[in-house]
Amino acid sequence: MPAIERYFFTPVYFPRSRWTVLAWWESRRPLYNAAVGLTGLATLGAVLTFAVLPPRPIAETLAWDPILRLVVVYGVMANLCYSLGAPVDLLLRQLFGQRAGAAGPVLFRYGFVFSLGLTLLPIPLAAIGWVLRVLFP
Repeated sequence: MPAIERYFFTPVYFPRSRWTVLAWWESRRPLYNAAVGLTGLATLGAVLTFAVLPPRPIAETLAWDPILRLVVVYGVMANLCYSLGAPVDLLLRQLFGQRAGAAGPVLFRYGFVFSLGLTLLPIPLAAIGWVLRVLFP
C-alpha cells in the first residue's frame, strides 16, 4: 500500500480501544509536523523574496525577533490543534458508534489540508503587498 494511501485513505479504520485511536493519530504526527514545517520554510522563503524585491525593498525594516517568535507560536498552536483530532474522533465514535468509522481519516485529511493552506496564506499576502509597492511608489 503506498504511503499516501496509508496515511490519508485508510481503507478500514475500526480501532478497538481509545489507545488504538490515539496511536493511529500519533503515528501520523511526524508526517504532519514535517509537512507543516517544510511548508512553513517555503512560506518564509517566498515572503522574504517578496520583501527584497524592488521597488522599496522592506527586508531591512523587518523585525526578525517577533517573526521568529511567531513561527514558534504557530508551530506549537498547530500541534495543539492536531492534538484535538483524537478526542474529536473518540467523541464522534461515542456519539455515532460504527457510523463514525471513517471520521478519523476524514478529520486528518481535512485538518492536514487546512493546516497547509493556512501555512501558505502569507505568500499571497506578501505578493499583494509587493504589487501595491509597485503600483503605488
